Amino acid sequence: MHPTPEHAAPEDAQTRRDIAPVICYPTDALPAPDLPAYRAARGNWDKIADLRVRPREALAFDVPAGHFFRIASVEGPQVGDLNLFSADLSERFYSGKTRALHGTHLSRGDRLWSGFPTMRPLATITEDTLDWYGIDAYGGAVHDVIGTRCDPYTHALLSDGGQYHHCCHSNLTRALAEARDLPLHEAEALVHDVLNVFMCTGFTRDTGQYFMKASPVRPGDYLEFFAETDLLGVLSACPGAIVRPSTAQTRRPAIRWAWKSTARNQRPKAGRRPRPTPTTAATGFNGSRSARRRLPRGPAVRSRCRESRHRRRAARRGYPLPRSRCASRKMPSVRPRGSRA
Repeated sequence: MHPTPEHAAPEDAQTRRDIAPVICYPTDALPAPDLPAYRAARGNWDKIADLRVRPREALAFDVPAGHFFRIASVEGPQVGDLNLFSADLSERFYSGKTRALHGTHLSRGDRLWSGFPTMRPLATITEDTLDWYGIDAYGGAVHDVIGTRCDPYTHALLSDGGQYHHCCHSNLTRALAEARDLPLHEAEALVHDVLNVFMCTGFTRDTGQYFMKASPVRPGDYLEFFAETDLLGVLSACPGAIVRPSTAQTRRPAIRWAWKSTARNQRPKAGRRPRPTPTTAATGFNGSRSARRRLPRGPAVRSRCRESRHRRRAARRGYPLPRSRCASRKMPSVRPRGSRA
């Protein structure tokens, strides 16, 4: 937000404001993706997987290099928060640099870049059925790399210590830990800023604040990717970004209201196939499984409230339990490491 000025403007203030901007990272020298080759490869392919993300949960999926995958809307305007890793977890999607190169919102022909020192495309967006939306009168667009992901720490900060652990950060952490058999605290350190698939966002022009509005996504819309290397994707069905198109009001995260997202993994069958971008040496976390997951096992929770079944499942798996709405019984909780009691 921009505070009310406390200092007088100089005489040439307007002249300074009128200076034309310069693009920080001109992309003319970037190798353009060969979209005709990608489309030719799609002409004769096989669907090898069709996975659905449960409401308020996340799902991990592996995509071999040279394969396509789609994130599709199944029933309505649901937003998906996407993390991408190399299969061995040595590289992660770098949303900040991707934003600097391609802009605040991604679409067909843009690439999802990894961090330093590899700095290479992990995936290329090959199709976007929402490319017609463009930028609206409010400055909003879809598929942003602005928002980081909803998380329990910000929620606690803004709600006077409130606890909610079905946000995207928690969902992604649990799904990654399960997919690679990691302790939760190790998995949490690997979760990174996301690509907000289908989310319609922008910045307010008067205060510069991040906003969201009703997503234009319809059942059947999808965002399609080509895996430039062996990938692990983790997709969360965001509980806080389901917006009613009629009222543009965010609905509370409830299972009966949440839509599902689909990750489709498709393999070209024959013909001209795009060649993955050559890899470079990578350093950093190597995905070792030597540290086995050791999760606390809470007691079975048998409450008569409506959420008891979901809480019992969370207790069996050792996941952090959300604050119970049933006042008749105090529920056990598992706090994330480093949080205050």
